[in-house]
Amino acid sequence: MNTDIPEDQYTAARRTKLDRLRGAGVDPFPAHFHRTHTTAAVHADFAALNAGGEQVTVAGRVTRLRVFGKAAFAEIEDGSGRLQVFFSVEHQGQDDYTLLRETLDLGDLIGVSGPAILTRTGEETVEAHRWEMLAKALLPLPEKWKGLRDVEARLRHRHLDLISNPESRDILIKRAAIVREIRRFLDDRGFVEIETPVLQPLHGGALARPFKAHYNALERDVFLRISLELYLKRLMIGGIERVYEIGRVFRNEGLSRQHSPEYTLLETYEAYADYQDVMAMVEELIPTLAERVLGSVKITVRGNAVDLTPPWPRKTLRDAILEGTGVDYTRHPTLDALATAVRAAGLRVEPQPTRAQLIDKLLDHVAAAVVQPVFFTDYPVELSPLAKLKPGSTDTVERFEAFAAGIELGNAFSELNDPDDQYRRFLDQVQQGQAGDEDAHVMDVDFLQAMRQGMPPAGGLGIGIDRLLMFLLDIPTIREVIAFPMLREQEGE
Repeated sequence: MNTDIPEDQYTAARRTKLDRLRGAGVDPFPAHFHRTHTTAAVHADFAALNAGGEQVTVAGRVTRLRVFGKAAFAEIEDGSGRLQVFFSVEHQGQDDYTLLRETLDLGDLIGVSGPAILTRTGEETVEAHRWEMLAKALLPLPEKWKGLRDVEARLRHRHLDLISNPESRDILIKRAAIVREIRRFLDDRGFVEIETPVLQPLHGGALARPFKAHYNALERDVFLRISLELYLKRLMIGGIERVYEIGRVFRNEGLSRQHSPEYTLLETYEAYADYQDVMAMVEELIPTLAERVLGSVKITVRGNAVDLTPPWPRKTLRDAILEGTGVDYTRHPTLDALATAVRAAGLRVEPQPTRAQLIDKLLDHVAAAVVQPVFFTDYPVELSPLAKLKPGSTDTVERFEAFAAGIELGNAFSELNDPDDQYRRFLDQVQQGQAGDEDAHVMDVDFLQAMRQGMPPAGGLGIGIDRLLMFLLDIPTIREVIAFPMLREQEGE
């Protein structure tokens, strides 16, 4: 295996400057630096700092540099913003200024101490009386408008994207704020956050293909979880009546604008609630997030004005698909019959191995046209093996999905708590798997045994955090809201 790291003439030139620093007795990678102010704090308190002649110490990456004979101007950027720095022989001395001229490059991280001054052009500036190299950059920054417009390049080298594009940093900062507000919302309602296993002996809780791994110490195969559901339900059976988790899940499926094989999922379970209660919680949660983080419940998504003000309308899945496609799936009880109806309606839907998957494709067709928030309710039982039947029905369960601007915002059930019914559902899923449905649910005997201890009636909710962020922040692809998304392999890798 080749362990060499390629270097070019630009790196070689920077290495020469690195040697120059070390030759002058300077450590170009010190362990610590104490700053008194961020760049934003200097701007916020500039009038007082300037009037008092107070010395400030700031640090950041050099993003602009203009060197003249006996003076130089630089712009440094930290996590809070940007600030101009003025260097001169007069305030630093000849030796220190010469070292700066001979070694400083764009991209270097430096620390600067000096008074806050106003330049003749009126720019707020720190006048450097002392400077220190904090990390010598051996690679140049990319050309902002040439090197970082390509989406693949930005996401493949995310650190460069974040250095050069403040809007990319802002997405991740808002992501953290939204997740923090989700926790606050649920904690205030009495939910308890608990972590459940990522490596599981059986994959369950959703209809999806898993990633498989081998546990050497136990000499057994395990799966990366595709859902948080079955372990959170065990906790509820054990007496934790309101429980949630925000965690990574893994589904061995394709990459697309709205799909990533690794993503972050929120799941909540509330004993003695049903899907109507969960609907009320969702139409309160999402507007609350928008209000707290974005400042308004009225947002723009894909060029559409979306009003998140509750209540959101409810529409049965049957009615939504019938209105959107002209197909009434309840009148076509077999795969062949439904496929014939879909073709007769002139819909471009790929053939599916099961009736459930074909209904799901019809839902995708309808959901893509949704703009304002809506709940689609009451799903076919074969689409929802863990949901409770509606009273008096044998084929429809108490389930909803929330959609807005063509994006799924949440998925919820009145949870099935009859262990015998659950066993029959699992058997049906096993049969669907044998018929070719690779996403079918497996038989989980251990979970059935837990259910036989008595599981309270409950409402459960799943929200894909990444997709929710796409919606709230109006981001076109899921990759943009994930710090380090999975990408297709480049040629030569």
